[in-house]
Amino acid sequence: MSTALAPALRRIRALLPARADYAAMRRDPRRDLLAGLTVAIVALPLALGFGVSSGLGAEAGLATAVVAGALAALFGGSNLQVSGPTGAMTVVLVPIVAEYGPGGVLTVGLMAGVLLIGLAVARAGRYMRYIPAPVVEGFTLGIALVIGLQQIPNALGVPKPEGDRVLVVTWHAVQEFVKTPNWTAVGLAAGVALIMLLGARWRPTIPFSIVAVVAATVAAQLFHLDAAAPIGDLPAGLPAPSLAFLDVSALGSLLAPAVAVAALAALESLLSATVADGMTVGQKHDPDRELFGQGLANLAAPLFGGVPATAAIARTAVNVRTGASSRLAALTHAAVLAVIVFAAAPLVSRIPLAALAGVLIATAIRMIEVGSLRAMAKATRSDAVVLVLTAVATLALDLVYAVIIGFVVAGALALRAVARQARLAEVDFTADLPGEHTAEEHALLAEHIVAYRIDGPLFFAAAHRFLLELAEVADVRVVILRMSRVTTIDATGALVLKDAVEKLNRRGIVVMTSGIRPGQRKALDSVGALDLLRLDGREYATTPEAIAGARAHLHGAGLLPVVPGQPGPSGQGSGRVPEEAAR
Repeated sequence: MSTALAPALRRIRALLPARADYAAMRRDPRRDLLAGLTVAIVALPLALGFGVSSGLGAEAGLATAVVAGALAALFGGSNLQVSGPTGAMTVVLVPIVAEYGPGGVLTVGLMAGVLLIGLAVARAGRYMRYIPAPVVEGFTLGIALVIGLQQIPNALGVPKPEGDRVLVVTWHAVQEFVKTPNWTAVGLAAGVALIMLLGARWRPTIPFSIVAVVAATVAAQLFHLDAAAPIGDLPAGLPAPSLAFLDVSALGSLLAPAVAVAALAALESLLSATVADGMTVGQKHDPDRELFGQGLANLAAPLFGGVPATAAIARTAVNVRTGASSRLAALTHAAVLAVIVFAAAPLVSRIPLAALAGVLIATAIRMIEVGSLRAMAKATRSDAVVLVLTAVATLALDLVYAVIIGFVVAGALALRAVARQARLAEVDFTADLPGEHTAEEHALLAEHIVAYRIDGPLFFAAAHRFLLELAEVADVRVVILRMSRVTTIDATGALVLKDAVEKLNRRGIVVMTSGIRPGQRKALDSVGALDLLRLDGREYATTPEAIAGARAHLHGAGLLPVVPGQPGPSGQGSGRVPEEAAR
């Protein structure tokens, strides 16, 4: 047993922090502390807003930012990553909260944490690089739209309508606002969003989100704006870890949401770490350790009343821009938020919900990279289709279906593009014709022999088109298939090739092949196509040998006169010509 567990234990040990990971904290602590303070100021309204949007309240967002932010900083694979509640995760959590309540969130968080740790142990981090960019851009756009629409009830100052479909909830909120307008809430939300958007263009280094929220809170208190509903009472501190809300009976029904949460946490965290690496020199994250750190964060945060977390690209970018160089900055961010939770809960509780709605609306707008979307849409029509479908599915359905649809459509379009690379082209065989021949014999050979070169992959997506093209071969006596440029062949391709050979043979046409690669033989042999091609020695190593065999066959059939000194009918050629052109 110990021998069997040894590799797994070594793998887990490799995911744990090493002394070198924390040595960097002593290099420039002043800059890291300042960067952490700045990120905490930026993160505070976002944590409050995402907690409210999830349905569990502002305290859930703060708990997540503190607990998940600290654990992901300690155990994650990036020195610069900042984790906490995010808009993308909120989109996934809203229907879970609506149907299962806090117990569902706790259950999903624990299951997602276990899945993330499993992915880390399985070294799955490297595979995240294969996610198509249009899918990422599409669901980022869709998430931005969902986040913005989720804020409409609070921005309009109306109670949130029942339901978890964001378009339906938004429509009902607008209808309620038309009946009883609340222009105070609208003014606060619009003012906060404008300050953030315009301030970011004027002075990007200033955290205008906290400036706008403080201004809105002060205005609501000074002018007694009763229509601006505040967050409400917050607990002065984090709750003790508890499994009281764990819903064991719902494990089966919550498995799919847990997979979605784990996939989103993995994807967003690794994307954020990649962005952080690109913004610095000499930094490189460990994707498997990042998954491990996020797994621990998602195990712990729900125990303290929080929600599942992931790395936040916006907060990570602020961290890097303000000079962070080690994990100390992210730890400082979590510590500052913890101080706020314990010392300033009464003040935070007075923040108007409309102000937080304005923060998240501005955040959603800033998530939309117009230049990136325009470039992706112009790249190819397929990329544009995948992007739009993923965004629409995120908005109309949910993130799980959106990602699945994006992957399926992207995969189908990629297969179609690869399949189009497969070509069956008729080629002139006279250059490979061995020996000296008269013009009359050249004409006779061309009348009875046709050579085709197969280029590209011969697999299920392209095989049937190949069969149709080959079935249209004119009335000749010998068809030579040059297969050295076949890049790959699967069982479908092998079956279609076998079918085409049989159909040609039934028409009295002999099929000969040249240049079959060793890697192609397994697929051909599995369906019996190789035995058919070897019939009467019709498989050849090179094209000149195949032409010589075809000519011998025509001599034997009496279609060509026998010339003294030239070979008659023969079996499979044994010689090899190394040049690719001769295959």
